[in-house]
Order: sequence, then structure tokens, then C-alpha cells
Amino acid sequence: MEHDEILSVIEGMLFLSGDEGLTLKQVSSILNIKKIEATNYLDELGQIINERKIKGYELVNYGGVYKLVTLSKYHDIYTKMVEQNEKSLSNAALETLAIIAYNQPVTRLRVEEIRGVGSDAMIRKLVAKALIKEVGREDTPGKPILYGVTDQFMDAFSLTTLDELPQLEEMANEFDEDDIFNTKYSEEP
Repeated sequence: MEHDEILSVIEGMLFLSGDEGLTLKQVSSILNIKKIEATNYLDELGQIINERKIKGYELVNYGGVYKLVTLSKYHDIYTKMVEQNEKSLSNAALETLAIIAYNQPVTRLRVEEIRGVGSDAMIRKLVAKALIKEVGREDTPGKPILYGVTDQFMDAFSLTTLDELPQLEEMANEFDEDDIFNTKYSEEP
């Protein structure tokens, strides 16, 4: 590989490594180069990033781990973006999440039986948002994946244990099936 190509590859590797970052040992091992060469490439890449006219991130070295991080001067904007993304769960995603929280460990098929519709996309979305995760496999033919909630789910809903979830009986009392069409969502005259 040529010099500029190696710089591009290292930048891509840093993006892929995310919050974990990369050590000199990892960079040198992956690219099959000496540690001093990896150091020189990382230093040069850092200079190139810092000299860019338009940039939203920088290369940092925290305790021997190189990472690409957003610029701290835009912290408030990035925080606002993350908060908006966290609040962007659709009703279908919330419904799927609730089913998993109350029935975990649970398979996708069981979630779909309860919801009455396919839930594959919702489950993928919740896994991507790290609100649910694979917690094992069911001991039945095909060994379907079992899902459960994550620590991030617990944090997002300010729960210390799942026992703090409202009891389903309590919520059922708030719902009047006979008066299903007379809700706060009915049309005003």
C-alpha cells in the first residue's frame, strides 16, 4: 500500500473501532508494520485532521489508545442530537420493547404472537439502539434466539430492577374496552 492509502486505511480503522479506539500494537499488527511506523502514521493523520478547514472530530491519544472524538466545542449540539435520537422510538418499537421487558427471555416468534404482526424490523432497531440484546437460545428445534433488555434500557427508563415496571393488572384497570372509541384521541365536535 502507498503512504496516503495507509493513512486512509488507519482513519477508516479508527472510525470502525468507535469508542474502543486502537492501540499502536493493534495498528501495527493489522497493517503488518513496525510500531514506530504506526506511531508516525498516527501522528501524521492527527496533523492532517487538525489542519482541515472543516472538521467535526479530532484524533486523540488517551492512555495509548487512539480514538476519533467529536470536538468538545460542539458538545451542546451533539448532546441535543443524541437526546432527540433517544426519544425517537415509534409506538411499534415501544410496544415490542414492552413485550420483551415483561416476557424476557423471549423469542421473536413469541413477540410476534403477542403483537399479532411481524416484529423482525422492530427487534433489529431495538438491538441497534442497544435497548435489547440476545440473551441465549431456546432449547427447541431451530434454537431460536432469546431476547432480553439491556442495562441501557434500564438507564433509559430509570429502573434499578425489572420489578419496578408497572404491574400489567394495574394498567389493565386504566383501559376500558367498552369505551374504546371514547378516548382522548377522539375527534372534537
